[in-house]
Amino acid sequence: MGSEANCKARFGKQESEGKALLETSEILFRGEFRLKIPFSTIKSVKASCGELRLQTAEGIAVFHLGPAAEKWRDKILHPKSRIEKLGIKPEARVSLLGQFDPEFLRELGSLTKSVSKGNASPDSEWIFFAADARADLARLSKIAKSMKGAAALWVVYTKGQKKITENDVLAAGRKNALKDVRVVGFSATHTALKFVIPLAER
Repeated sequence: MGSEANCKARFGKQESEGKALLETSEILFRGEFRLKIPFSTIKSVKASCGELRLQTAEGIAVFHLGPAAEKWRDKILHPKSRIEKLGIKPEARVSLLGQFDPEFLRELGSLTKSVSKGNASPDSEWIFFAADARADLARLSKIAKSMKGAAALWVVYTKGQKKITENDVLAAGRKNALKDVRVVGFSATHTALKFVIPLAER
């Protein structure tokens, strides 16, 4: 999940208290008016005196974030790579279940050669499971039983689809005694939700 803050925002003649969310590739604001500002549309970013100022093609958006303004500026200017967001370490033991985009496979291949495909290897430190529909989540039972210690499971699913939702993924993980700890944007079309074995059960 990205950073979030209750703050005042101003855009043109509009000004409102609300909640700002700094996501992987965009800033959202929900108050008396709503904003969605993709990083790709931002022409300049400045942070001064607790204000984050974003110059966009449509105008200037100002967020009163206090001490967090500079941190948000840095995250916008220097976003983490997908591998960094997922937390995979060099030479990690990884298992892939399902179909993943070629670019992710290349990123993973440049980091580690210890990649198992099709089944969750018993010594996996990271397991990636591509779930395309709600029915696919039935496989979580077998996957959860194969996990050991601090192993992490990332369930990757499509954004904004009724055939599988975040609530479906959360419910399936919790049903199998796993703890959800993080959500990140996996790609423009997919989200990844991370599960681990609860500390008391390891």
